[in-house]
Amino acid sequence: MSRPNTAPHPPHPLPTAAPAAARAGTFALWGDVAHPVTLTVADLRQGWEEHRAEVVFDCATAGPQRHVFAGPLLRDVVTVARPRFDPARRKERSRFLLAVRGGDGHHTVLSWAEIDADFGDAPVLLATRMDDQDLDAAGTQLVVPSDRCGARYVSAVTGIWIGAHRLAGAVPSEA
Repeated sequence: MSRPNTAPHPPHPLPTAAPAAARAGTFALWGDVAHPVTLTVADLRQGWEEHRAEVVFDCATAGPQRHVFAGPLLRDVVTVARPRFDPARRKERSRFLLAVRGGDGHHTVLSWAEIDADFGDAPVLLATRMDDQDLDAAGTQLVVPSDRCGARYVSAVTGIWIGAHRLAGAVPSEA
């Protein structure tokens, strides 16, 4: 009978910067993936089904914002990079995170479970259009329709890091 590996995994910090994009409007998918890739807004329009989301979110600096976004689902796009997990193993998928960085330095983190159809099934978009205007020059925008505030809306996405969260060390004991 074999024992499970109980050695702690080393910490796996989130990246501080995305790989350099070749030109405006491009973004990279990288991290714990088999196939890092760079995509454009035009790629998103051609390669994936378009979804629409009418959203209202509260912006801390500008108040309520109403927009209509269109673009593919984040979960469909990031699979092109082939995250290094067994798709049949739910617990393995639930450890993965997505760190999204925008052109202005704003960034946010989502869990794979939020967007996975077996878990949260959130229709998070990588928008290619906002209010019927193409975003080719501005770059794609992360859209989280279920959020009441706009803090996880990331404009001009430059990179999406995909990777597993690994706990470091032992759980602190209760004193």
